[in-house]
Amino acid sequence: MFKTIKDLIEQLTGELSSPADTPPGDHTLHLSTAVLLVEVMRAAPEVHEDEYDAVLRALRRKFELSDDELQRLIELAHETARTAYDYQRFTSLLNERFTHAQKVAMVEAMWEVAYADEHLDVHENAVIRKVAGLLHVTHGEYIAAKMHAQHSGPPSGHAELP
Repeated sequence: MFKTIKDLIEQLTGELSSPADTPPGDHTLHLSTAVLLVEVMRAAPEVHEDEYDAVLRALRRKFELSDDELQRLIELAHETARTAYDYQRFTSLLNERFTHAQKVAMVEAMWEVAYADEHLDVHENAVIRKVAGLLHVTHGEYIAAKMHAQHSGPPSGHAELP
């Protein structure tokens, strides 16, 4: 069953209750994940298409959404990120719903976005460091995720968000 863009937007923003086949909060989880990935992309002075593609790939691996739904999710994540004053509301949901391995994979996916344009901006680094701390990812795991993302290189290498 295909959802219309309007239905997706309403579900992501919580204006409608979830369909019976979708566990409550999944759409909020989608948005929280997308916002954190988009925040890495937004941290650098210039947004590069390679970074957008890295966000799209990470979300496609994690969630079973159509291309239209993914595009709208990223647009909504941009809008949400612009008005967000902290990362706590996004990371708290991931802390509830993700396993520790999924949180580490999330940090690695964030590194992939940062490295997608083959340049690591200091602001991208700061966003990832902050989010990793909020997700209770250890410094060693944070560094390992960074190194793995850096050495896997775009576009074939990627962290799997289980």
